[in-house]
Amino acid sequence: MKDLKNYIEKNKERFLEELFDLMRIPSISSLVEHKDDMYRCAEKWKEYLLEAGVDKCEVMHTEGNPVVYAEKIINKDLPTVLVYGHYDVMPVDPVELWNTSPFEPVIKEGKIWGRGADDDKGQSFMHAKAFEYMVKTNQLPCNVKFMIEGEEEIGSVNLYEFCRQNKEMLKSDIILVSDTSMIAPDVPSITTGLRGLSYWEVKVTGPNRDLHSGLYGGAVANPINILCEMIAGMIDENRHITIPNFYDDVLEVSDYERELMGKAPFNLEEYKKELDLKDVCGEKGYTTNERTGIRPTFDVCGIWGGYTGEGAKTVIPSTAHAKISTRLVPNQDYNKIGKQFKDYLLSIAPSYVKVEVEFLHGGASYVTPIELPAYKAAEKAFEATYGVKAIPTRSGGSIPIIAGFEDILGVKAILMGFGLGSDAIHSPNENYPLEQFYKGIETIPYFYRFFTEMMKK
Repeated sequence: MKDLKNYIEKNKERFLEELFDLMRIPSISSLVEHKDDMYRCAEKWKEYLLEAGVDKCEVMHTEGNPVVYAEKIINKDLPTVLVYGHYDVMPVDPVELWNTSPFEPVIKEGKIWGRGADDDKGQSFMHAKAFEYMVKTNQLPCNVKFMIEGEEEIGSVNLYEFCRQNKEMLKSDIILVSDTSMIAPDVPSITTGLRGLSYWEVKVTGPNRDLHSGLYGGAVANPINILCEMIAGMIDENRHITIPNFYDDVLEVSDYERELMGKAPFNLEEYKKELDLKDVCGEKGYTTNERTGIRPTFDVCGIWGGYTGEGAKTVIPSTAHAKISTRLVPNQDYNKIGKQFKDYLLSIAPSYVKVEVEFLHGGASYVTPIELPAYKAAEKAFEATYGVKAIPTRSGGSIPIIAGFEDILGVKAILMGFGLGSDAIHSPNENYPLEQFYKGIETIPYFYRFFTEMMKK
């Protein structure tokens, strides 16, 4: 691409200033007190997309947070790429574990530090700047649309209906996404699979009030004890999920594909060292990468109840709560799994407590065929900037709306992520290496060139 590296070098400080403006807005979709911040962030995105060169941009309302839609149509006979990203971020608790202020981005050690640095403000903003380059230098080869939402971190609950209502507006040949990771800074990879998700909140109620643990202990069930016992029984000694029929629809990966996956660079000792672990833990018979890529999992994401303040308070609590999720693999229906979980939990609940299960959200898994022209274009784009061929990988994470796009819009997605495993997304001290940010801006224009060339054939 003509003068691409020079353009990035000349404008990189401005790119960072603009990204930091987005990152300073605490657009936490799960907390209602940040509702105004969601609109502020959407409007800021509109400002930057218009400056980048789109023909039009709108902040479109939904039943929840707004969607930013923009487009530049240069020729209706040319292919159209729909860029998807999200401007909402995860909560920052526990804030005391942050080494910097979560919403005051800084650069140190060659990295951008702050909430949203990687997931997904940093990664999605690469697309705005790559698009800007192509427009400003008259090298945009095809039509481009942007859809930046504000609810990905809470399940994209309103984006499904938004897509149904705007199918014609969102019509495209491929959806391009950067919300995943690479294997290593010098080992590019293309995510070809995402796990699905089912997520619940469980409440266990015992007595009608907190009780004195001396006067009632041993005679009345403790809801926290019972909840822990029920959860513990949902995983066996081989780390196998015990919910009846849970694995019925799991598509087993062939030995050949597992062999190919095993060729991806991975150092178990470095992995354990980075996480300060003596050993890893997971389903028997599978490697660490297989456990996070091709197998379903069961996790307690939060658990609480009783007295947790300073000092002692000897009570049997009235209630106990937990947030629980399962990551699902292709062919597992998250609604079906949601019902199986609830039915099983209620079936094992003892009579001396009351159990309530609320389904919070979920989404389907997704697989991108490596035979797609868009996959081949992404492969060539990475090779153009990194000098090596990208490795196909399956991610342990979930982006539920990606499967929704295929179901509603009938369009496949290509997941060109530039994040790293060390970026601490969803955690304190989220960060994004400057090199990855700039390399993404450099690589994305090549995708447009190669994709357009392939679609013209």
